[in-house]
Amino acid sequence: MNLARPVESVHTGNMRTNVNLADDARHFAEVYAHANGITLGNAITELIRKGSQAPSDASETPKFGRSASGFPTIPPKDRILTTEMVLKAQEEEFV
Repeated sequence: MNLARPVESVHTGNMRTNVNLADDARHFAEVYAHANGITLGNAITELIRKGSQAPSDASETPKFGRSASGFPTIPPKDRILTTEMVLKAQEEEFV
């Protein structure tokens, strides 16, 4: 018989949890974690939180894709970064 009150048995900190992810979701989270220099757990947490703040209208939900080499791609939000913009920034940085 468990006599502990519910408030006493609730975890308040980070909790270790095992989950089964589809291969593409796991790969995307790993790439995201590596690109942002964070742990896989923190990457999954960030992605879930971003997803929960996304527009609820299905037509506005961003569609993730894959490049020709299989790398996960994220759709642009506001401004598209072009090759010309990168080259200009590199020139300005080295001047």
